[in-house]
Amino acid sequence: MLSWRVFRPLLVLTLCGVPLWAQAFCFDAAAAKYHVSPLLIKSMAIGESNLDPHATNDNRDKKTGKIKSTDYGLMMINSTHIPRLVSMGVIRDKNDLLNKPCLNVQIGTWILAKHFQVCGVSWNCLGSYNAGFRADRHETRERYANRIWKIYQQQQGAQ
Repeated sequence: MLSWRVFRPLLVLTLCGVPLWAQAFCFDAAAAKYHVSPLLIKSMAIGESNLDPHATNDNRDKKTGKIKSTDYGLMMINSTHIPRLVSMGVIRDKNDLLNKPCLNVQIGTWILAKHFQVCGVSWNCLGSYNAGFRADRHETRERYANRIWKIYQQQQGAQ
């Protein structure tokens, strides 16, 4: 019989290894489906949620402080997408964005790919994932793209 001293490290390694493998699989699958770099998708997930599948963020109106929308999961899918995702049969409700991390990555990559179709594959267009397409959001897109670029560079060095 395995002693606790031997079993405990094995248990920790097993529990840690599965999510890492699953995350890699999720990024690779989404990348293949939407023709986007898996490293770019992972970099965005790091920048968006620090790879926390249960992360949420409330976006507030700067003047009133009232919540305008909420972001969910690894890729911080904005709540404005939920009605369409439900009507398409992709999700049942917002909980799917938190409880199905691979689905969250697929949806985030689909959104990014749709943005690339609109404004071309560029770092500024990648910034529209976070800041949208409005002309007055150019600097916000650039800041977001620069942040993801830095994470992307770090991830390239880690491989």
